[in-house]
Amino acid sequence: MKRPVGSPRRLWRSLYVQVLVAIALGVLVGWLWPEAGRALKPLGDGFIKLVKMIITPVIFLTVVTGIAGMADLKTFGRVGAKAMAYFLTVSTLALAVGLIVANLVRPGAGLGIDPATLDAGAVSSYVSRAHEQSIAAFLLNIIPNTLVSAFTEGEILQVLLVAILFGVALALIGPRGERLLGSLKTITAIVFRMVHILMYAAPIGAFGAMAFTIGQYGIGTLRNLAALIVTFYATSLIFVIVVLGLVARAAGFSLLGLVRYIKDELLLVLGTSSSESAMPLLMEKLERAGCPKPIVGLVVPAGYSFNLDGTNIYMSLAALFIAQACGIHLSLGDQLLLMAVAILSSKGAAGVTGSGFIVLAATLSVVPSVPVAGMALILGVDRFMSECRALTNFIGNAVATIVVARWERAVDPAQLRAAFRGEGDILSEAESDALQIEARSDVPA
Repeated sequence: MKRPVGSPRRLWRSLYVQVLVAIALGVLVGWLWPEAGRALKPLGDGFIKLVKMIITPVIFLTVVTGIAGMADLKTFGRVGAKAMAYFLTVSTLALAVGLIVANLVRPGAGLGIDPATLDAGAVSSYVSRAHEQSIAAFLLNIIPNTLVSAFTEGEILQVLLVAILFGVALALIGPRGERLLGSLKTITAIVFRMVHILMYAAPIGAFGAMAFTIGQYGIGTLRNLAALIVTFYATSLIFVIVVLGLVARAAGFSLLGLVRYIKDELLLVLGTSSSESAMPLLMEKLERAGCPKPIVGLVVPAGYSFNLDGTNIYMSLAALFIAQACGIHLSLGDQLLLMAVAILSSKGAAGVTGSGFIVLAATLSVVPSVPVAGMALILGVDRFMSECRALTNFIGNAVATIVVARWERAVDPAQLRAAFRGEGDILSEAESDALQIEARSDVPA
């Protein structure tokens, strides 16, 4: 039964409040009882596994039903091309912003670290995993070993590839596939209901993850590299407000309104340090706001590998921090090479905890000017920066999806504003269709 429009909702039933309280309790437990905090790690890991379990069917069903329901498959190809153009442009801009801020603020200057004294063994496991991040390996990994393994291994891009092929094939067989399409739509509704059931465990997962982080690394660790952490958080905030804010304004919607609309999901990402934990909810909310299912199904999962704004800012800032801390001067050419390598190595980094550190290792292993062993300097505080990476990535993908939908003239600003105010559920299907038709007349192709 739906809540009547305008009626108050009990505060304690809000996911936002529940997760916020859970995060605060997790910080308190990890600070006062570190051993107990570390022991709570399975709660956070278990919740993330639950969500990752449901991500595969969510992506597959959303993409397949979206493509198969399209009247023109050329539209799908056009959407993909626009999404990739957006990803490349904005993620490259994020790298450039990180480099500029690192050169202006110079958070690592004056530390005087001798590279020979660094413990390379502390980051050896990350370096070994980074060698698997070559472009060829990444492209080959998009292709699953079997049709079924794409689902059992949980690789987002593999599932996306299979879903696109299945959806296109289903659309091409015409009326014969209508019965299967109807069944898939029913299964989609069931899977999203499962997502809502799993979200009851979100506060528990956020509590366990935050208690472990503080208990394992300690709040005092933050003081050691405060300059880097503050610079990274401030740079990410500036990027979101200025760059993504201008992008949103140019596309005809409010970034602040979007942030308010997805605040529950943002808090969940903050608590778990994983943007994947809220992916199904983000997809559902974007559809509810008026973004067509095919666009949501393509742009959001692809963005988790190709549109990692927070990870890109982190890589450029961390690389220059290490160089500055070790007294290594990087010329403009060295920095441009670093940026070019990072553009490639950042693609395919999933939105899960620790991926940014692995991609940084992959980047530094190609650029000899900066010692990979220097990563040991930031290993202790990397976890505290992963929350900001995940949040920035998450907001960036939400913005990207709406921008592509606007480019396709598939969603109207009035419809977005209504959804952001919490009025999306009261729009009838006919009104929603009328708004989407109207949108096609006010946005250039």
